[in-house]
Amino acid sequence: MLSMIPGEETEYLSYDTPCRSDEDSDIDPEWFTSEFLNDVKCSGIPNHRIILKVGVPIMLMRNLDQASGLCNGTRLMVTDLTPYIIVATALSGLKSGKPVYIPRMSLTPSDTGLPFKFQRRQFPITVCFAMTINKSQGQSLSHVGLYLPRPVFTHGQLYVAVSRVKSRKGLKIFIVDDKGVVSNSTRNVVYEEVFQNI
Repeated sequence: MLSMIPGEETEYLSYDTPCRSDEDSDIDPEWFTSEFLNDVKCSGIPNHRIILKVGVPIMLMRNLDQASGLCNGTRLMVTDLTPYIIVATALSGLKSGKPVYIPRMSLTPSDTGLPFKFQRRQFPITVCFAMTINKSQGQSLSHVGLYLPRPVFTHGQLYVAVSRVKSRKGLKIFIVDDKGVVSNSTRNVVYEEVFQNI
């Protein structure tokens, strides 16, 4: 997708360092070379290597300014790339159309599955040509393409997905059934127990 957008690519690399471990830890911090830490990919933190162009859609991975609506999940469009700041415009919300200046931040993954802690200094963004249904909640979009390789699995999730779009003309749905055949129907998950106490 990135290659289809005209313009020069800019590469941003993170600076990764191991965090001091507890005194009783059996893990030697010298094991964690910068190359090893650069290869670690965790939920909630950006990758070591981010490649961007002007015009690329991105999504914030951290809250920058909640009062202005610059929160985790906010979608923006890159307008300028400098070595220390990424300039973008918000695609929706209070800051829609206004410039947003994104600095590098030091981020520590909250993934408890890692037997060590490390810190990554990188821009808190990810390229966002697509997003999950949960991340799209609360957004109003002019065009939505919904890809369902399997039925939605949570109460109300299909409603959230199709209600993001402003008009019916802007909605396209691609559904694949259990056998991998293109279909024109899917299952809507509704838990009737939710409505019993209303």
